[in-house]
Amino acid sequence: MRYFVIIKVAFRALRRNKMRTILTMLGIIIGVGAVIAMVGIGNGAKAQVQARIAALGQNVIQVFAGNINRGGVRSGYGGAGTLTIEDALAMEREVPGVSAVSPEVRSGAQVMAGNNNWSTSVMGESVDYLTIRQWDLDDGVMFSDTDVRAAAKVCILGKTVADNLFPDEDPIGKVIRIRNVPMKVLGVLKPKGASMYGSDQDDVIIVPYTTCMKRFAGVTMLRSILAQAGSADQINDVQDGITNLLRQRHRIQAGHDDDFMIRNQQEIAETQTAAMDTMTALLAGVAIISLIVGGIGIMNIMLVSVTERTREIGIRMAVGARGRDILLQFLIEAVALSSTGGALGIMSGIIGAQLITFFQHWPTLISPDSIVLAFAFSAAVGIFFGFYPARKASQLDPIDALRYE
Repeated sequence: MRYFVIIKVAFRALRRNKMRTILTMLGIIIGVGAVIAMVGIGNGAKAQVQARIAALGQNVIQVFAGNINRGGVRSGYGGAGTLTIEDALAMEREVPGVSAVSPEVRSGAQVMAGNNNWSTSVMGESVDYLTIRQWDLDDGVMFSDTDVRAAAKVCILGKTVADNLFPDEDPIGKVIRIRNVPMKVLGVLKPKGASMYGSDQDDVIIVPYTTCMKRFAGVTMLRSILAQAGSADQINDVQDGITNLLRQRHRIQAGHDDDFMIRNQQEIAETQTAAMDTMTALLAGVAIISLIVGGIGIMNIMLVSVTERTREIGIRMAVGARGRDILLQFLIEAVALSSTGGALGIMSGIIGAQLITFFQHWPTLISPDSIVLAFAFSAAVGIFFGFYPARKASQLDPIDALRYE
């Protein structure tokens, strides 16, 4: 029996029981659709996290102060100021591969401009901060090294702060008051959106770090320093160089713990990506279970079909059909069910993902790999769960099959 005849007979058998065929495919459609949608949600969340990590800047290394032990009282990272301005300047001057450094000082304040006021974060940074963060100005200019040395009363506004303090006017050149200290607005940042932790990155005021230390935070030590490596290949070398430099400057002996912590952007990205991969795998695993249940449904229906068509199988064998022809016929029926259901499932999964994005505003990302994998898996399910019924049909005794009522 030629192959195209076997295929023709298989599809004719499926068309005879349209409702049963549709209901059998429904399990595969739901399974594949769930896989596509769930993987799309996971990939969308992963892409969003990666975009937010990229918003931190390129090749960024963060140095945090703290982790000290005094009189038996231990302070965690960031719990005490153990970094100095001289440490930051030494990083830029002495560590090979460092392209930019920004000492960081943070404080909160109620800010006023005319009749408007807003509670926000005040960040003391160097002139290199926008370069490190790859953050452009929407209008105005950045403060200068001269402003940093003089602890000048100048600032840069985030978009959220600018919109709330100056809703109907241009803030450039205007004066705001931070804790009753008049500060001249030099520029407004372009909107950057939410951070990887969900906070509004645009709800911030950036001032020279010397200004923040003297006028707002009232500190002489730093809690963190931002550094940027010249390239991604240099990150590990730069991190090691910073570690060695700070241990030397802080006179930390061999065998003793650092009084600082260093994290680079790659480590943060790997941690967040691993969490997203776990979530995606969990979602896909749940969806695959429904696909397997659909495969079991195919096996069940194929076994019923073999029983119903026992006499037909006997007649085919009596007129010359071989066992492998019967095996191939029923196997084609099972694969046709699963493959057609897989194709419809892919369409339903893509539509479902788009609906989730539209109604729930969740980011989804449908990759071609997930579509190919889902379709291949659905076809494999048809072969796996269809083989046993097909083999059972091919091993029927023709005489017994002809006598079957």
